[in-house]
Amino acid sequence: MNFKETYQTKVEAIERILKAYLPAGEGYQTVIMEAMEYALMAGGKRLRPMLMQETYRLFGGCGTRIEPFMAAIEMIHTYSLVHDDLPAMDNDDYRRGRKTTHVMYGEDIGILTGDALLNCAFETAAKAFDMEPEKSLQTGKALQILAGKAGIYGMIGGQVVDVKSTGDQISGEKLNFIYKLKTGALIEASMMIGAVLAGAAREQVNAVEEIAGKVGLAFQIQDDILDVTSTAEELGKPIHSDEKNEKTTYVTWKGIDGAKALSEKISREALQQLESLGAPDEYLAQLLESLINRSR
Repeated sequence: MNFKETYQTKVEAIERILKAYLPAGEGYQTVIMEAMEYALMAGGKRLRPMLMQETYRLFGGCGTRIEPFMAAIEMIHTYSLVHDDLPAMDNDDYRRGRKTTHVMYGEDIGILTGDALLNCAFETAAKAFDMEPEKSLQTGKALQILAGKAGIYGMIGGQVVDVKSTGDQISGEKLNFIYKLKTGALIEASMMIGAVLAGAAREQVNAVEEIAGKVGLAFQIQDDILDVTSTAEELGKPIHSDEKNEKTTYVTWKGIDGAKALSEKISREALQQLESLGAPDEYLAQLLESLINRSR
């Protein structure tokens, strides 16, 4: 199979894992299970669980213990999007080509859906303890990474600074801080957890964190570029939303050409560092390259 076919096969396998870990729709609170499924199964690149699984395999990981964490990272990513789309945040009506969760279910259930996905993520990840109890130390370390990268020193911290900076001219240093936390942290978590659960050495986990941080920054810069150059149909969400929300981006800071050049430079560095780990993984390198240079 070529890269696109392999990628699609892996996406389908990930979506089966996600469905397996979604709660059954039952009880008086059934609407929240429906809304969780609506948000989680809306499609998307499945980048984070795929990076986690590929990094796990890169360091010799095998078996299904990675799967609860794959589901958990996608639940956390999805909850962040559900909340990001709310009227109090970006106030977007479409995500991945269809109506956002709060538009479908109301703002109150939209908020609760995000809350439910975040809580369910940790319930799900904790199931890995029962799968290989003798490796509980690794599982605990992976949970630490997941919690830290999703919290106030990770994704939420980046979101806070982003929200509070809306409408203000900010420095490149602050923009880097926002992107490292808001986008980079969950990509770092994905690859680090894959390495940890596979038994990688601390130095290898640190190297993976650095690579993932660069991938996350390049990914977000490409997002900035696409917000200006793409179409709503191609992206599956509104364009020019950064301009509408008066946000400083790499495009407003460095221009499109400057942003493209920086994204390419960071991408090359990340791929070179991946090669230096000494364990060849052609698909993982192709995946990183395709995500950074994507058109949607």
